[in-house]
Amino acid sequence: MAREAKEFYSDLNIPEIEKRLKAADEVGKLIRSGELKNIDSGGEVNNHVHTIYSFSPYSPSLAAFKAWEAGLCAVGIMDHDSVSGAREMFSAGKSIGIATTTGFEVRVNMSGTLVEGRKINNPDSSNIAYMAVHGIPSSQLDAAEDFLKPIHEERNKRNRLQTDALNKIISEKGLPELDFDNDIVPLSKSKDGGSITERHILYAFAKLIVDTAGKGECVIDFLENKLDLKLPEKVIGFLSDTENPHYLYDLLGVLKSAFLPSFFIQPNEKECVSVKKVVYFARSIGAIPAYAYLGDVSESPTGDKKAEKFEDDYLDELISEIKNIGFYAVTYMPPRNTKKQLSRLTKLCQKNGLMEISGVDINSSRQSFNCREVMDPDFSQLIDATWALIAHERLASKDLKYSLFSEDNPWAKESLEQRIKRYAESGRKMDPFNPEKIKIGENS
Repeated sequence: MAREAKEFYSDLNIPEIEKRLKAADEVGKLIRSGELKNIDSGGEVNNHVHTIYSFSPYSPSLAAFKAWEAGLCAVGIMDHDSVSGAREMFSAGKSIGIATTTGFEVRVNMSGTLVEGRKINNPDSSNIAYMAVHGIPSSQLDAAEDFLKPIHEERNKRNRLQTDALNKIISEKGLPELDFDNDIVPLSKSKDGGSITERHILYAFAKLIVDTAGKGECVIDFLENKLDLKLPEKVIGFLSDTENPHYLYDLLGVLKSAFLPSFFIQPNEKECVSVKKVVYFARSIGAIPAYAYLGDVSESPTGDKKAEKFEDDYLDELISEIKNIGFYAVTYMPPRNTKKQLSRLTKLCQKNGLMEISGVDINSSRQSFNCREVMDPDFSQLIDATWALIAHERLASKDLKYSLFSEDNPWAKESLEQRIKRYAESGRKMDPFNPEKIKIGENS
C-alpha cells in the first residue's frame, strides 16, 4: 500500500537528531521498496535551503525529505553563519536517496574594495554584502565551525541589544517584554552551533502577540488598533484563518516590515568580517566562495522585501571586483529576477570565468521547495553546475586536490566550462544512496 509523505514529517522533525536520522533511514527503506513515491520534477535542484540551524521550520532531515518529496534531484543546506546541520543533511540525503551539498551564508564588509560604502545586496546595510560558501568538503566542517564561532558570539551581543530595543517599543504598547535567554534562544539551535537571527526575535514577538491576543479577528484587531498597523487584504485573509498552518510565519512577515527598522542595530566588522578574509578561508578549505546576486527588486518571493534598487547600476564593476577579490562563483535565485537581469549576469560571469550556482532561499513553511524557473532551457547551466558542485564536494572530501578550482586539480588546465561538464557528468552518475563511491576520470 502506498504511503503518504506527510505521515513522516513529525518523526523527521523531532528534537533528537538520532531519532531524526533513524526516521530518515526508515523512510529510505520505503522509498527503495516503492511504498513511498515522489513527483517527477524533471530534474529540479535547489542549493539554498535553510534549516533549524539558522531560521526555518525544517530540520536537515525534514528539509532533505521535503526536497525529495517535491521531486528535486539535489538539495543544498545553506544556513546563516552555521554548518552544524551539514552532517545530518548528508546522512539523511544518503538514506532518502537525494544528492546533497553543504554551504553557509554569511554577511561580510566590503571595506577596502572598489564598492566600499555602497548599497550592494543587503536591504538593511550599506557596505555589507551577503555571500555564500558552497561545496564545503566534509573533511573541512570542523574548520568551518571554528571559523564561524566568533561571528556567532558577536552576533549574539547585537541580538541582545536588539531585543532590548524591541522591548522598549512593545512595552509602550502594554505588552510584556521578551527575555532573550528564555524566549528567543530556545527557538534556535544556538547551543548546538546554530545561529540566532532577527527572524528568531520576530518569531518570539509573533508568539507573544498570539499568546496575548489569540488568533483570527482578535489578532487583526490587536495589530490594527493596538500596534497601529495597516494590514493588506491578503494578510488579513491569512490571519483570519485560525487553522492556517503558516500562521506565525505570516505574522512574522508583518512584524518584519513594521518593526525591524525600529530595533535593527547595524553590525560591526567583528560580526561582518572582511570579504577578503572569508574568501581566503573558503578557498583554503577547498570550498567555493560565491557572491550572492540580488539585483534590483520589484517583488520579493517571500513577501517581506520591498521594491528597491541594489547592485544593477554598477554590476559590471562589481563582478570584475569580486573576481579580483578571489570569488569563484556567483549564486542567484531565478524567481527573483527578470530574464533581462539574469542574461546580463550570465554574460558577466562567463566573461570573468565565474561559476553560476542557483538556489531559492527556503526559510518559511509557506514556501514551495519547487523552483520551476530553474528548468527553463536558458538556465541549463545551473543544473550542470549543481551536479558539478555535488561531485566537487564529494571528491574534495576525499582529497582537496579534487576541488573544482584547486591548482593541483588533475584537470586544472581545462577551461571552467570543461571542468564543470566533467564534474557534472560524474555527479549525475553518482548513486545518491552511496555518494562516497563517486568516481571521476577520463571515462567517468
